[in-house]
Amino acid sequence: MTLQQLKYAVTVADTRNITEASKRVFISQPSLTAAIHELENEMGIRIFSRTNKGVTITNEGDEFLAYARQVLEQASLLEDRYKAGGGTNPIFSVSCQHYSFAVNAFVDVIREFGGPSYDFTLRETQTHEIIDDVAKLKSEVGVLFKSRKNGDIIDKLLRKNHLQFVPILTTPLHIFISTQNPLAANEKISLDDLKPYPYLTYEQGDFNSFYFSEEPLAPIDFDCTKNIKVRDRATLFNLIIGLNGYTICSGVISHKLNGENIIARPLLIDDKMTVGIITRKGMALSRYAEVYIDSIKRHCSGK
Repeated sequence: MTLQQLKYAVTVADTRNITEASKRVFISQPSLTAAIHELENEMGIRIFSRTNKGVTITNEGDEFLAYARQVLEQASLLEDRYKAGGGTNPIFSVSCQHYSFAVNAFVDVIREFGGPSYDFTLRETQTHEIIDDVAKLKSEVGVLFKSRKNGDIIDKLLRKNHLQFVPILTTPLHIFISTQNPLAANEKISLDDLKPYPYLTYEQGDFNSFYFSEEPLAPIDFDCTKNIKVRDRATLFNLIIGLNGYTICSGVISHKLNGENIIARPLLIDDKMTVGIITRKGMALSRYAEVYIDSIKRHCSGK
């Protein structure tokens, strides 16, 4: 087994297509197929199932690829630190819920390590995909929240996937609203105050239960009858402005990213949420991840 073979396997997994993968790793399709077969034979497993529509990853292949990504990441760190003539192309990935502070911290990493070339990925995505991405090492770091309502389920999933959660910020619940919203003049806002306005939440696809929600309160928790689900942060903020809508959140906001038209107000409810970092247990963090985590702490603290 070689690092090159592991790179080939991970590239095939990322593209789900032998032809596309061969282009990315600059070898012929027959050579790539032979290298994958050789790796499978040596390991005694079947990593991929091949069909007319492409390739799919087997269950044992899924586990193997998670370890392969970890080996490649560690090899990259070794080369970056010790190889003569400079390091390799920096690689770093984050999967997160839709937080502006997570984006700001990502920008900080690029500013510090970007250099002439790099390969960085930021995925603002659904909660179950964040857990899956970190478990399979598609992302080194994940960012999500826990509360008293979803904490047990999230913890169970993290244990199942050999992940750990490190708290970054625990805060009372807030809402984001427009500066033009009639409630904007209120110092604090109650759930009854919000009844005339639409509640904006992030859609979670096939995992649309409360436990995977990005908001700490579900519409059923406070008899909300106007609910709009969206997929991205820009749409959510546009609807907050256009419809006098709101979302329930941590209250940490970036006016540079979200504009001056969105403000945060405390919610009059005895409840909290904890935003934290998830990583693989027992895995040494790259210097990119360490800087990212330090940066996200600063942005959450307002420094």
